[in-house]
Amino acid sequence: MIDPATDIILLLCIAAFCGGFIDSIAGGGGLITVPALLLAGFSPVQALATNKLQGVFGTGAATITYASKGLVDLRRQLVPAVLSCAGSVVGALVATVIPGDLLRIALPFLLIAIAIYFVLKPNMDDIDRAERMSPFLFGLSIVPLIGFYDGMFGPGAGSFFMLAFVSLAGYGVLKATAHTKLLNFASNVGGLAFFAAVGAVSWKVGLMMGVVQVLGARMGARLAMKNGAKLIKPLLVIVCVALALRLLLDPAHPLRVMIGG
Repeated sequence: MIDPATDIILLLCIAAFCGGFIDSIAGGGGLITVPALLLAGFSPVQALATNKLQGVFGTGAATITYASKGLVDLRRQLVPAVLSCAGSVVGALVATVIPGDLLRIALPFLLIAIAIYFVLKPNMDDIDRAERMSPFLFGLSIVPLIGFYDGMFGPGAGSFFMLAFVSLAGYGVLKATAHTKLLNFASNVGGLAFFAAVGAVSWKVGLMMGVVQVLGARMGARLAMKNGAKLIKPLLVIVCVALALRLLLDPAHPLRVMIGG
């Protein structure tokens, strides 16, 4: 496991703060932290594993901040959180045996579709709407499915949770954000458990980044609660488009490799 120099640690902590801030509002914090870890010299697996560790701190801090204001009932959401965690563990296991190229090809277009949905959907505010799926069915199917995706691949999981809560559960944007952070925290715990078991986590770096993540996440969550949908909606659209472009512009992206070949 590599031991980065002090200046690299400082840059990673700055990335963790920014990632925690963005992630607590609109998701997509890994858009900042994973590339930072890769630039610091971590292998892709080490970067994903260490990102799960520091992400646990950020999503946990954001969840507590939202829960303290009554936006999410932790006891009522315990079962969905466990299912999200379990789905993530299974996804991480599957990731070791199934190539993810097909998913990597489709993901940018799915993220752009989510951005378009949030841009065009009318009445996108903090008011709850009629639910299209019962809480029981939602928790039993959608939640572990997105958790599975988060463990297997990861980028955009928060955006998928947001889309599901708004379009299927009928949540307002702020309430959806609060619940997204809880389930994302649970899926991060599941992914971290798997990566820790195989020895892929850089604990020193991840814990240092995690402490800074907490500061960014708490600041972002407070700002989101103050401004609601008028801040969350545009930032979510920006994050989805930015993540899609980052994936498409990656020289190693399967679509670019196919076109180049």
